[in-house]
Amino acid sequence: MDANAKKRLAAQASLEFIPPGTTLGVGTGSTVNQLVELLPDIRDRIDQVVSSSRATTRLLEQQGFEVLTLNEAGAIDVYIDGADEATKRLHLIKGGGGALTREKVLAGAARRFVCIVDDSKLVGMLGEFPLPIEVIPMAQEFVAGKLVKLRGRPVWREDFVTDNGNHILDVHGLQIGNPIELESRLNQIPGIVTVGIFAQRPADVLLIAGDDGVREIRA
Repeated sequence: MDANAKKRLAAQASLEFIPPGTTLGVGTGSTVNQLVELLPDIRDRIDQVVSSSRATTRLLEQQGFEVLTLNEAGAIDVYIDGADEATKRLHLIKGGGGALTREKVLAGAARRFVCIVDDSKLVGMLGEFPLPIEVIPMAQEFVAGKLVKLRGRPVWREDFVTDNGNHILDVHGLQIGNPIELESRLNQIPGIVTVGIFAQRPADVLLIAGDDGVREIRA
């Protein structure tokens, strides 16, 4: 089974976590794009929709959904998103698509966070995928220097600006043995808006699609 088929399978499996009357948060990325294509089939179950990025908002609107802001919608019942890496402890690296700040806000606002991935994303330890960090542009070099002291190798994602008007540093070479501690430590560096470790607020449910179907891990 190819990667796209697995992504479709994971997206399909997540539909059962959307009960009638749901305020749904929708993430960003290739796996979530598969989910968006499926949502019209369960339109009657969805009360409100909130999106984590302009790109996802456009896709949802193309499917006929009115997309609200989080301020308009209030709390989110279910947030569904993908990940760049995931562990069996439901800790994640996210932000390959650059939407990590809004994704983290929606995950934090959600009663339940369902993460959908293909089996290539499941890892024993986070860090092989470069860790995305959103930074205020004027603090970029300052933050990069701090990351070098942590033995990371930050690389500016050139020609990319987040929906919030900020820059992304992709940090290579980190072995993230304690994601909760590193997330907290990085959050203390002035100029960092969001770090792409999702460990303090991990997924509640991880759906992993492979050749044999979809495996489910719960918190």
